[in-house]
Amino acid sequence: MSLLQPGEHFPALTLSLPDGETLRVPDALAGGFGVVLFYRGSWCPYCNAQLRAFQRSLGKLAELGVKVVAVSVDDEPTTKQTIAEHGLEFPVGHSADPDAFAEATGAFVNDDPRYLQSTGFVLDPEGKVVVSVYSSGAIGRLVPEDVAGLVRYLREHQAA
Repeated sequence: MSLLQPGEHFPALTLSLPDGETLRVPDALAGGFGVVLFYRGSWCPYCNAQLRAFQRSLGKLAELGVKVVAVSVDDEPTTKQTIAEHGLEFPVGHSADPDAFAEATGAFVNDDPRYLQSTGFVLDPEGKVVVSVYSSGAIGRLVPEDVAGLVRYLREHQAA
């Protein structure tokens, strides 16, 4: 498993959403910038803070054409509870296979219990990685203000 580098296509991953729906990334993010967040689980205070921050910034990100998705190894009932507790309006996947996601993206995996460490990707409108942020522990993750600033910068310099 190797880390995803800028310019590489993000691998096709299917996220299981609550109520039996699925979402395929990067296809679901095509045409605009996208953020893919792997979070450790509902028990992680840093992950909850990150999810809430992206929810608070969702309007500003949408104005910039940025879509957000998140996923963890949490089961469906726990994910539904996380969505409800934080009022999340972006898609949140559940029951991710940590080994498969790590193999596809290079994300770090905690051994016991088994979960994905915090990992974040900013994708361009074609599904290519612009930035990848890998954490091997509790801290170190994408924040919405940085994503918004990066997208603004990229748009300004693409037009120039």
